[in-house]
Amino acid sequence: MSDFIIVIGRQYGAGGRKLGKLLAEKLGVPYYDKELLSEAAEALGMSKDLFIKADEKKPSLIRSFMSFNYGATSASFDSYTMSDDNLYRAQSNVIKSICDKGSCVIVGRTADYVMREHPGLISIFIHAPEEHRARNILSRGEAASIDEALCKARKFDRSRESYYNYFTTKKWGHADSYDLTFNSSKIDTEKMVELIASSL
Repeated sequence: MSDFIIVIGRQYGAGGRKLGKLLAEKLGVPYYDKELLSEAAEALGMSKDLFIKADEKKPSLIRSFMSFNYGATSASFDSYTMSDDNLYRAQSNVIKSICDKGSCVIVGRTADYVMREHPGLISIFIHAPEEHRARNILSRGEAASIDEALCKARKFDRSRESYYNYFTTKKWGHADSYDLTFNSSKIDTEKMVELIASSL
């Protein structure tokens, strides 16, 4: 394969970012997640807040109503005045600009949908049982208890699902929306990296 784009969707705590980083390192290509996409947006002359404000959250009904009725748009890509649809389009343009440069690994941001026409796209989804993910979240220091970790996982998953389903024609987490899916409680990250790399 010539240029390829690997996009990783993930349940919170399933290890999607870890997989993305190791895979990019293995393949010798750039890796992008929320922070690095924000930096790429800034390098393209857009507000870094674009990716913070549009952090995989479905637009609220009130904000969508205001954007529709008052046309809050801005050619300067001001993230505080742009409508949600324009925020999403600006974010998509950053992703396309990154992918135009060559092969890469991207985590989240509906990049699989944005780049759906790319012949070298491979979309992946990482999932795991809640208990497994809660333990991962706890071990990363992102929660003080298993119960808090479970609540956090459920909250982030709901947010990601509503965002993905709102802006795409696919269903977040459904196997038929992706090329490959992995249960990270059944297969370790290094093995996933080997399997994905061997499919290129």
